[in-house]
Amino acid sequence: MGVSLGFSILIGQTGVSANRQQSVHNNNVGFSVAAEIPKNQIHKQNSFFDLKMASGQQQTLRTVIYNVTNKDIKVRTAIHTAYTNTNGTIEYINPAKSYDQSLKYRVSDLATIQGERTITIPAEGSKTVAIKVKLPKQPVNGVLLGGWYFKRVDDKVTGVTEKSINVKNEYSYVIGLKLSSGKLPIPNLCLGPVKAGLNNYHRSIIVALRNPVARIIPNLKIRTVIINKRHQKVIINNTKTGVMMAPNTVFKAPMPLGSQQLQPGDYQLQMTVNNQRHHWRFKRDFHISMTAAQKYNHESIDNKGVSMWMLIGIGAISMLVLGLGLGVIVWLWRRQRRSKD
Repeated sequence: MGVSLGFSILIGQTGVSANRQQSVHNNNVGFSVAAEIPKNQIHKQNSFFDLKMASGQQQTLRTVIYNVTNKDIKVRTAIHTAYTNTNGTIEYINPAKSYDQSLKYRVSDLATIQGERTITIPAEGSKTVAIKVKLPKQPVNGVLLGGWYFKRVDDKVTGVTEKSINVKNEYSYVIGLKLSSGKLPIPNLCLGPVKAGLNNYHRSIIVALRNPVARIIPNLKIRTVIINKRHQKVIINNTKTGVMMAPNTVFKAPMPLGSQQLQPGDYQLQMTVNNQRHHWRFKRDFHISMTAAQKYNHESIDNKGVSMWMLIGIGAISMLVLGLGLGVIVWLWRRQRRSKD
């Protein structure tokens, strides 16, 4: 399954834009989207929704979906709440399994799709779709961030194999929803739980860095040192740059151990986080239990286990045994045939 993400994250304004002219020339996508920018747009040059709103305000937002193919297509829409994913980027595409406890209002709860969620766009035509955004009556200070998601869901043949099996691809766009209200809070970061775990089946130490305030904190450099307190040995020395903290989010930063086994015991985390304007420093003692170490060491794909060369060797031996077995069967059959003759 191929995925074309027709959007760009604007670091300065930290939103999402979709450009129709760029996608019209991309025959693989087959459609494009363009936001109808309203009067309360903060930065007029942005092609995503960057709106100044008041508590209790209701507003209808519209987007045009263009079909640049000569066939009808179907596009499904959804509203997502933005968060920071494990790569340290702001995620608009895939909904989070859970959100930080500081997030009071999700964009996915405040914005309602008007009409059908799946729309048929006529060949070489367009359709305008709408959502209604309603801010809570209680004062909201800061930024609410999300995305208006558009996904092509009709079957699309992109290639034919020797057996004529069609390949279905999916293509999607997202237009950012950045809703600003009241006074922007002062940037703040705090440290959440630190514990052993798996990231994409690789054994890691997972460090939860939280942004408990309703504002985007961009372009962070995070340096993490983890020390085995018993041996006073640095087991992890990790630096990550360009991290974007969405409002009211938790960045579950994975610190992979590679070939190192997780060892039970006491550890200390030392972390510095900074951008051009702000600086934070954290220190945390934590413990890895024997149960956790054994569990994640066992489940990790980093285990040496059976090497690739060993698998190749086993396969070669299996083929040899199979060949010898077939040879013996043929020899016995021929011998039996000669005996009858």
